Amino acid sequence: MASSANNVRLGVNMEYVRREDKSFEWGVAKAAQIGYEYVEPMVHTGRQLLAEAYGQSFFHSVSMLDDPFRIKDTCDANNIKISGLSGHSSLCRPDVGVDYLKQAIRFAKEVGAPVVNTDDGFKPTWTTREEDFVLMRYTLREACNVAERRDIMIGFEPHQLYSTNLDDFDRIVALPGSPAMGVNFDTGNSYLAGQDPYSWMERVKDKIIHIHAKDIPKAQSDAERGKVFTGTAVGCACGDGMIDWARVIEILKTIPRTIVLSVECGTIEQAEKSFKYLSKLV
Repeated sequence: MASSANNVRLGVNMEYVRREDKSFEWGVAKAAQIGYEYVEPMVHTGRQLLAEAYGQSFFHSVSMLDDPFRIKDTCDANNIKISGLSGHSSLCRPDVGVDYLKQAIRFAKEVGAPVVNTDDGFKPTWTTREEDFVLMRYTLREACNVAERRDIMIGFEPHQLYSTNLDDFDRIVALPGSPAMGVNFDTGNSYLAGQDPYSWMERVKDKIIHIHAKDIPKAQSDAERGKVFTGTAVGCACGDGMIDWARVIEILKTIPRTIVLSVECGTIEQAEKSFKYLSKLV
């Protein structure tokens, strides 16, 4: 993808409708109504009540036992594209992560999503640090074997114990030795972990393929910054918190490919405010 001052696009993570008790289809239509160009669907394995009850009307996450074209057709009908799939699973637990990621990658190929996002996840209580890195290498190598053949990228996100440390993050991204490994940079998680998100973005920008655009409200920053390592589910509307979005976008404009700012927030109101704020900067 060509580099230009217009290489930054706006999308929304489907978590923005999690509290609405609405379907995936409803959430995509709402995102298009707000004005977003992309959505980032969440996929899960198996079946669960919220996603299946009453004709799939209560929950935005899509089971990978469904036809992948459920996602593709919904997005096509709303003239909206897919920036990636949220396929977060624990890399430290191959019994979970390997099958989850492989299935998400195959699913992504069918729906036309170029990226599957994940993180290191919660570690087992009984493993050592070095054992965890062996387990993560195994999971990522197995996933990359599937991703490379399908031209799908894995977006690794700073979110948990190891990935919110800069050196450990770099080590994990390098573990599989694969061109399919990239970075899904999360502005809010990196900030909340006590890191400088802008210098970290500069450090990894050659590998950035996707962004979780998450802002952190001042009250949460005061209470938690530097004291947590597990990230945060949602923050606040972009522009209402501590992240300097003009600075983020200037860094992204130097990357020679299209990058989607996938807004990660908790309500429709926050998604609307984020879109209005970021549209002026982009």
